[in-house]
Amino acid sequence: MEGAGACFRKELVSKLLHLHFKDDKTKVSGDALLLMAELLKIFVLEAAIRSVQQSQAEDLACVDVNQLEKVLPQLLLDF
Repeated sequence: MEGAGACFRKELVSKLLHLHFKDDKTKVSGDALLLMAELLKIFVLEAAIRSVQQSQAEDLACVDVNQLEKVLPQLLLDF
C-alpha cells in the first residue's frame, strides 16, 4: 500500500504549521514537513477507519459526522 492513496502537500502542511507558530520567523525543514504530512495522513485514515467501525457497530449503512464525533475523543488520546 506504499505510495497509494492521497497525501497532504508540503505547502499545505507548512501553511497549517505556520498558522500556529507564535514567531513568524520560525522555519520548518523539508524533512519535518514530510513527517508531519505522513502523520496527518495516518491520523485522517485512522479517523475514517474508526468512524466506519462505529457505523457498523450501530448497524448503519453510511458514516456521517455523528460517528466521527463518537470516536474522536479516544482518537485524540491515542495520538
